[in-house]
Amino acid sequence: MQYSRKQYMDQLIRKKDNGRVKVITGLRRCGKSYLLFTLYRQYLLESGIGEDQIIGLALDEIDNVRYRNPFELNKAIRERMSDSRKRYYIFIDEIQFVSEVQNPYADDKVTFIDVLLGLMKLPNADVYVTGSNSRMLSSDILTQFRDRGDEIRVNPLSYAEIYEHYNGDQRGAWRDYYTYGGMPVVWTMESHEEKSRYLHDLFTRTYIKDILERHQVKNNAEVLDILLNVLASDIGSLTNPSRLSNTFASERQIRVAPDTIDAYIGYFTDAFLIRKAERYDIKGRKYIRTPAKYYYSDPGLRNARLGFRQLEETHLMENVLFNDLIRRGFDVNVGVVEQNCKDETGKKIRKQLEVDFVVNRGDNRTYIQSALSIADPVKKEQEIASLLRIPDSFRKIVVVKDYIMPWHDENGIQYVGVEDFLLDESYIR
Repeated sequence: MQYSRKQYMDQLIRKKDNGRVKVITGLRRCGKSYLLFTLYRQYLLESGIGEDQIIGLALDEIDNVRYRNPFELNKAIRERMSDSRKRYYIFIDEIQFVSEVQNPYADDKVTFIDVLLGLMKLPNADVYVTGSNSRMLSSDILTQFRDRGDEIRVNPLSYAEIYEHYNGDQRGAWRDYYTYGGMPVVWTMESHEEKSRYLHDLFTRTYIKDILERHQVKNNAEVLDILLNVLASDIGSLTNPSRLSNTFASERQIRVAPDTIDAYIGYFTDAFLIRKAERYDIKGRKYIRTPAKYYYSDPGLRNARLGFRQLEETHLMENVLFNDLIRRGFDVNVGVVEQNCKDETGKKIRKQLEVDFVVNRGDNRTYIQSALSIADPVKKEQEIASLLRIPDSFRKIVVVKDYIMPWHDENGIQYVGVEDFLLDESYIR
């Protein structure tokens, strides 16, 4: 089965031959290599580019280990650029595997940055790299290259992509998606056992292994493992490193400093495993630094962490919506609205109401609530209470699990089913 990955292909095609290095980032095994080495390569060939003009090296393959030395990598590429009259398209997969080596001619280190900077100066080279560590890539490439680097962020398969090729009754697509997520290889497998084993092995043999090796924290592998499980159990819940430190102390009898936990969460976000949603005071128009929410970049990976034991659809639906909004290129925060009210004794208090997502793009904003159902009038009022107290006229949407016809209430709030929302991007622009 071939997914077209149209969103990312369109970006690559627009950026072709623009004089910048194209940096394709994202979670390992989410389809970056397939996008570049299969889909985009096929596009180039169909556009009249010759086979010999496409130079590809996958640095995570054992046959190419020697090219992790920047001098060897540079030499191999330039040797294949044998005809100065031809334009060459250079694909380097998993660029973060390139080592730093001592410069034999100066007192400094040579890195992949030096290789890419050199290739960019060649008038007949168009350079593309993939990588799976956001901090290294964003700081080392996009910062040093300034206006000479373009990032293309690739995500796991979206629900819309899965739905288009779903094999079976499409009413089951939503259940399978929030259970197994969008890692492409999962959708080539038939049984739950195969999918579960694959996702679990991705963690132990790829993601955790990469983090332990890159950050040299092998002595704390157990803490990393527990932290991933805690974050998986608490998706969509407000937390911060101090609270997580207390959880380790009270439930595991393990002392882990908040700063250490904060650093480990940074490792997970750098590897694109999780994403952070900051809180935003809607009335005060300011960000609230802590606590925040964390979501897994793929629900299947989240479920695999917990052995598929905590499949709470309400939290998974919120996670899927967050990921899809990020994929579409929106800035997404968790909204807070303060309400003045009275407690049971009649004392005046200030209560904070939550808006699941404050979604921004440029000057446009949309407020979104995720609700499993609003069939109960009391539940409906609880879900829209925060939306009713927002003092502006931006769009407000409640996304529900139920299969419903989209409609608006007397307050102008729109209600739409989650599958319709995920399949039709016109609901929010």
